[in-house]
Amino acid sequence: MNVEALQSSWRLVDRVGDEAVQYFYAHLFLAHPEVREMFPIRMTGQREKFFAALGRIVSNVESLAADPEFVAQLGRDHRRFGAVGAHYPAAGASLLATLAHFLGPRWTDELAQTWTDAYYAVADIMIAAADGASNTPAWWDAEIVATERRSIDVTVHTVRPHLPFEYAAGQSMAVEIPQRPRLWRYYSPANAPRPDGTFDLHIQVVDGGEVSTTFARQVRPGDQIRLGSPVGTAFQIPAGAVDNLLLIAGGSGLAPLRALVDHFTQEAQHSPVPRVQLLHGVRTSWNLYDHEALTALTENPWFSYTPVVSEDPGFHGVQGAVGAVAARGRDLTGTTALVCGSPAMVKATVSALATAGMPRHAIRFETFGQAPGPAATARGTNHAGPRTMEAAQWT
Repeated sequence: MNVEALQSSWRLVDRVGDEAVQYFYAHLFLAHPEVREMFPIRMTGQREKFFAALGRIVSNVESLAADPEFVAQLGRDHRRFGAVGAHYPAAGASLLATLAHFLGPRWTDELAQTWTDAYYAVADIMIAAADGASNTPAWWDAEIVATERRSIDVTVHTVRPHLPFEYAAGQSMAVEIPQRPRLWRYYSPANAPRPDGTFDLHIQVVDGGEVSTTFARQVRPGDQIRLGSPVGTAFQIPAGAVDNLLLIAGGSGLAPLRALVDHFTQEAQHSPVPRVQLLHGVRTSWNLYDHEALTALTENPWFSYTPVVSEDPGFHGVQGAVGAVAARGRDLTGTTALVCGSPAMVKATVSALATAGMPRHAIRFETFGQAPGPAATARGTNHAGPRTMEAAQWT
């Protein structure tokens, strides 16, 4: 496979931007109108995810055989969209047609063969991963059993799956709500698994979000939702693996880290647990929606909690960007940091910790195959916009 030709041709098409993705989907839907119902009505966000995922695959094509997990996860995720093996040739034909259209005379027989080989190598991994997961549901049906408005823009929904749903503290799953069909978004349980199978989701309103505002304000007890398979490994901490954990959350990025605290609270009853420092960063003090419960948990000798506010001069506590606060004046030797929040918050926090001398391998965060977004602005530092967890839907 001519990797250089693959990547250079992709860069040319990538510069075209949204026009190329629109061409791809128009070609796919015209050639195979039966697949249109698998996609959301509004395709704007879907187009962005498609190019992000394809760009990630092309950029890392040389290491695909050694580390296929991102592509394999895409294959498993596609089960919830109703994708089957027969859909992949259709998507491949539309991708090749799109490349041919925008590359023009640069689209040679040799380049076409390179792209065909690359696409079917990816498709084979996705299909195999989907087949390997066939003994588990494509999704789980669940019910909202309780709703609590924690702040102006944060709602906590308690969810009960209809069938057993196994996850580990710190993992996430894609969620589809009935008010926004086919628009799946990733959320994290905010508690360790409970005997009754329920878990809490922290839903924060995000400006311009297609799902979050509706999920926070319109979903009610009794509503039926769908859950994708639990995913994520960055926050999985084996027993005894670390002595010191620094948990840094922005906004509702608190949820998976809160689940870890819940897990350690249970574990501490019968075995040693790490020393855990949690910093929760928000814009204004009323966004500290779990402050009372977290403060109560500081009675545990292994746990400390620091609320951090970035845009409330009247707050009588620690102020600033949560990542900068976490990195400032703190002994980071032998510490593992787990970071969760908006892409901008994650990027700023990782940079601050690295500048303070923390080794990059000791800083962990989930991206689900996508890099954090642009550098944080003063306004966006502690805002928990959508974490970069969404997989692209190709077919």
